[in-house]
Amino acid sequence: MTDVRTAHTADLTGAELAAIRALLDDAFEGDFSDDDWDHTMGGVHALVLDAGELIGHGSLVQRRMLHEGRSLRTGYVEGVAVRADRRRRGHGAAVMDALERVLRGAYELGALSASDGAVPFYTARGWQPWRGPSAVVAPTGIERTEEDDGGVYVLPVTAKIDPDAELACDWRPGDVW
Repeated sequence: MTDVRTAHTADLTGAELAAIRALLDDAFEGDFSDDDWDHTMGGVHALVLDAGELIGHGSLVQRRMLHEGRSLRTGYVEGVAVRADRRRRGHGAAVMDALERVLRGAYELGALSASDGAVPFYTARGWQPWRGPSAVVAPTGIERTEEDDGGVYVLPVTAKIDPDAELACDWRPGDVW
């Protein structure tokens, strides 16, 4: 029997944070940096537990996106992973159900950067590919992020958007998207 728990980063224990980091390091096969870890902090986490053991995780953090002259309060999905031996059993969907509930209640827009393998999972949930150019509001101004074009997905909540226009995320260290 699995349970899904949501908690803000501030409400997680050191042991829980260590378990999340270990899960993400394993799931991303060593390609989960300290910057990636930092990006998962400061928001709401969805934890899937089986008999108290962490088997799935995702977090939703607040970011700002610029779109057609507006700054949109955006819930950005980070650190979604399910333990390898527990995949394809609905645990990822349970993580996203919990995060999307928070997203719909608190944000204008949802956004995430999807790997090629995760695209069918997100699009089946109603996430839409961003067709327009991607960019970042860098310290020197707005800069295009061509390498991220085609990998950004959005879930409109209350924001009226044009998915063919430019979408710029706020600056952060590491991968900006």
